[in-house]
Amino acid sequence: MASKDNYPALTSEINKLITTCLDIQTAELYTDNPANYKDLGVTEEDAHLVVKFYKADSSGSTGSPQTLLTGVIIGKQKEKGQVGYIRRVEDNMVYVMAAQVPWIKKRATEYVEQELTNIKREDIKSVTVSCPNETYTLKTGGDNEAVVLESMPEGKKLKDNIANIVFTALANLRFDDVNAETSQRDLQFSRNYVCRLKDSTVYTFWLAKKSDKWFAQCDALFTDKTPVTKTQGEVESEEELKKKEAKLLARDAAEEFSEKHNGWVYQIPDYKAENLTKPIVELLEDITKEGEPNATADENLQEEAEPSAQPD
Repeated sequence: MASKDNYPALTSEINKLITTCLDIQTAELYTDNPANYKDLGVTEEDAHLVVKFYKADSSGSTGSPQTLLTGVIIGKQKEKGQVGYIRRVEDNMVYVMAAQVPWIKKRATEYVEQELTNIKREDIKSVTVSCPNETYTLKTGGDNEAVVLESMPEGKKLKDNIANIVFTALANLRFDDVNAETSQRDLQFSRNYVCRLKDSTVYTFWLAKKSDKWFAQCDALFTDKTPVTKTQGEVESEEELKKKEAKLLARDAAEEFSEKHNGWVYQIPDYKAENLTKPIVELLEDITKEGEPNATADENLQEEAEPSAQPD
């Protein structure tokens, strides 16, 4: 996609766009006089939507002139809620559309795969959050349900709800925008989030904040380097074959992830970035000793003990 440093577009979305444009039908010719274009909204500057199709660059050179194939300029509606005007970009004739303006996505990012990760909680072994001046690791407990903190400070305990949010921060992580790494040289990636899965896949996200926006780079590595082999003449059980297949699939998925995202910088939602970089102080609270009144109780007791002011 040219407007996003040639980030790969989804073939399915491009096909939908082409099909939608091909399905546009006209009811009648309205005018062929360019003097009427502005009032009808069929100039490129005043249009509701402009879609252009170009020939592929046969030379393969970056920045070379593109050859226009065709395109449509969708203008104003005749009246609110009614059909509108349309013309082809290479044609002077303006037509009244036979049906309502078709739904065409306008934002470039709507034509790419915006999901970065969708990791299930039960597949996670541990996560490590590293920020300036601190690093901590969360992992699954013995029952495989509770999240525990390595090296828990004395007198503290985890806020389970916050810990779970950090632990599952890579579930359904999507990006809002994307650019090539070469166009984001001024970012300082001073934080990182490492998620280790039970199948030996390790996802690493490096995070940076500029003004009020968060950016991320990401990579994946399959750490189990043991080769998948079979001894000649050996009969393997179905369970063993499934384990080997799962390992090969996980290894391939990590390599594909790494290759796909290498060299790209993603802008991610603020709340997701905050979950990936949450300081440890927000995960901890004091342990209240049994029988020890909390601060609120102390204040209530003090208020009861103090005599109320009496009027003169």
